[in-house]
Amino acid sequence: MRARTRTARRRVVVLAAVASLGAGLLAGCADDGNDDNGSESSGGGGKTTITLGLFGTAGFKESGLYKEYEKLHPNIHIEQTVVERNENYYPALINHLTTNSGLQDIQMVEVGNIAEVVQTQSAKLLDLSKYGKKSDYLEWKWQQATTQGGQTVGVGTDVGPMAICYRKDLFQKAGLPTDREEVGKLWAGSWEKFVDVGKQYQKKANGTTFLDSPGGLLQAIVSSEKERFYDASGKVIYKTNPAVKAAFDLTADAAEAGLVGNQTQFQPAWDTTIANSKFAAMSCPPWMLGYIKGKSKDDAKGKWDVAQAPKSGNWGGSFLTVPKSGKNTEEAAKLAAWLTAPEQQAKLFAVQGSFPSTPAAYDSAAVKSAKNDMTGDAPIGTIFAEAAKNIPVQTIGPKDQIIQQGLTDNGVVLVTQGKSPKDAWNNAVKTIDNNLDQ
Repeated sequence: MRARTRTARRRVVVLAAVASLGAGLLAGCADDGNDDNGSESSGGGGKTTITLGLFGTAGFKESGLYKEYEKLHPNIHIEQTVVERNENYYPALINHLTTNSGLQDIQMVEVGNIAEVVQTQSAKLLDLSKYGKKSDYLEWKWQQATTQGGQTVGVGTDVGPMAICYRKDLFQKAGLPTDREEVGKLWAGSWEKFVDVGKQYQKKANGTTFLDSPGGLLQAIVSSEKERFYDASGKVIYKTNPAVKAAFDLTADAAEAGLVGNQTQFQPAWDTTIANSKFAAMSCPPWMLGYIKGKSKDDAKGKWDVAQAPKSGNWGGSFLTVPKSGKNTEEAAKLAAWLTAPEQQAKLFAVQGSFPSTPAAYDSAAVKSAKNDMTGDAPIGTIFAEAAKNIPVQTIGPKDQIIQQGLTDNGVVLVTQGKSPKDAWNNAVKTIDNNLDQ
């Protein structure tokens, strides 16, 4: 599940989202799947109905996993409610966890929100360590949903191991190698080398930029650091962490040198730069390939490739949690564990492109043979699996998204618009601190 969230844009947006969704969590976007699943609805015929509250496109239904589980468990009927964007979903979820009412049997939580849920809502959630196998999951993924007391409140769905997607045709025109192994060697182990390659590219850019956006670069660099916005004790350290300031400064350097577009990711103007081939490379977790495909013209197929990033990082991923207030907590926990087991995650990747958080799935044919229309014969499953294994264990804080967004939208983006790196940093800090104090 990709992390395209704008959760912290303004407090009024959060409050409005909670109010608009009302007492019934996400009810207006319900998709019970009666026609598709072919099961009796709402527990008809003595069946137990398990409900899931999701955001985005989780893919469980589309991949046929619900039907498969219902066939294995004839007494179970599965329904889901879906909201397109997490910024509309998550505020309502927190509201309902706080009031302990209006919850689905299973609730999805995005990785950027899991720390807040672990720290403030764990008493409302079932311990899933008795259902999911810790050894099945990436260690750092399991730890993200585990309290200091050892309660695991969520089982991991997907992860977003970071690579670099690049246009072979544009690299060739700029005199750079196009083979993915050779490309990866250009910047291996160093984001500074990566920016240097961008400066080399920009000499023959022909009206394009090396990278799509400052936000994508900053996200990739920060995500590859062991310590970023919080320390292990839970203290906010983004202002004093030299790794964060170095990431900001390097991104600002790239912006001042004209290596990045002056776009904000996932906005219409940014989509247009994808369609018109206006940049040569971008930070790229697996789910980004689907986004590229959706926004590109047909003539871009096969022109992209994927190389390892200078350092491995994670961008995206979600968890399934089970509220204790549900009527069917035991059956819900079993379903959550089954949906996130290695076999099911491999199937989901084949259909949805959601990269498994379970290393055992990396050896499956579905992952090893995975291909994408945009990247041709690139072994994307193998590339992303290698990145996933090297992602550092990080401390995720409850306000990570506020900080990341502030550094981007109120910081490095401003450098592409003429503001000095120093002024951009100060503006970002002021904005972030104001939001953290609210």
